[in-house]
Amino acid sequence: MNFCIPCLFGIESLCADELKQLGYEDVKTLNGQVLFSGKEKDIANTNINIRTGERVLIVIGSAPARSFDELFEAVRAMQWENYIPSDGSFPVKGHSLKSKLQSIPDCQKIIKKATVERLREKHKTQTLTETAAKYPIQFAIRDDIATMYLDTSGEPLYKRGYRSSSNTVLAPLRETLAAAIVKLSRYKGKEIVYDPFCGSGTIPIEAAMAALCRAPGLKRAFAAELWTWLDKKTWSNTKEEAISKEYKGDYCINGSDIDPKCVETAVANAKSAGVAEQISFKTADATKPEIYKDILISAERDKNTIIMTNPPYGERVMQKNEAEELYRGFGAAVHELDNRRMYVLSSHTQFEQTFGKIAVKKRKLYNGMIKCDLFMYF
Repeated sequence: MNFCIPCLFGIESLCADELKQLGYEDVKTLNGQVLFSGKEKDIANTNINIRTGERVLIVIGSAPARSFDELFEAVRAMQWENYIPSDGSFPVKGHSLKSKLQSIPDCQKIIKKATVERLREKHKTQTLTETAAKYPIQFAIRDDIATMYLDTSGEPLYKRGYRSSSNTVLAPLRETLAAAIVKLSRYKGKEIVYDPFCGSGTIPIEAAMAALCRAPGLKRAFAAELWTWLDKKTWSNTKEEAISKEYKGDYCINGSDIDPKCVETAVANAKSAGVAEQISFKTADATKPEIYKDILISAERDKNTIIMTNPPYGERVMQKNEAEELYRGFGAAVHELDNRRMYVLSSHTQFEQTFGKIAVKKRKLYNGMIKCDLFMYF
């Protein structure tokens, strides 16, 4: 089987590295996606273990689609009956980019109609009840080439299952992006970690899960778990194997926020993720130098320290001038921490100037649709 894992722009290589660490060899990176090949059991393996990918899709096929007729015939020729039973539900979603077919609702209707005709013919029935499990179809039309996928994940993989449904934190960081920041920091579980703008606690939680080698998909369900042609034991066996690989150690991971409600949410999320024992949260002002001395300098153990954080951008949460003032205060507070590693994600084009220090290295990343830079200080 051929698979595709969509991911946020800028972290494709991290997702590819994850796949290689899981033992996959035929791995290829493209803009916003990683391709690989595998078997049925790898649907469970990748969904449960991948930290930086958004979904795990089965590639059904690709064909030119310069007209609706051409799209219809291409979709109808694909072997949907190998995956979708006669009573399976198959909603259709997708996007089109730089192609003649721009109307997404019309593309959805054509793809649905073509799939229905194929399934009726191959399953030898006139009635497709769509009363059983969901087999979500995804499509991508780029440069007049239509690619059809079957979505094995259902809910996107950044929905780990630990974030509270009553979360009131504005503009929370996506879990897959937080996991990418942790990977880019090269955190190995031995260093002291601190996030002074922790919000709902996503970066500390993802750092704790990485330190524990805890699979991110253990606490959630996937669409393909209900598929009739997949062995149910594969999912339970894969989860048991993932749990057996977890580490136990003494970790020092910290998070703080000036808003007590954010801290309450972070604590609740950490408990839900099962990593509350590994993280210490508190209410604190990131512009006060003493909090860094308390956590990073006066720590009882002699370890390297890493600050990784996602301060407000001034786009969705704060006004631009307020963000700049915050960056100045943050920069002044950490001015004496030259021997510490810092990874700061921001979309502000003048971050380095207001922060007061030029980054050693920058990496372009996307927080949802917001173009950002990860400013790295070593």
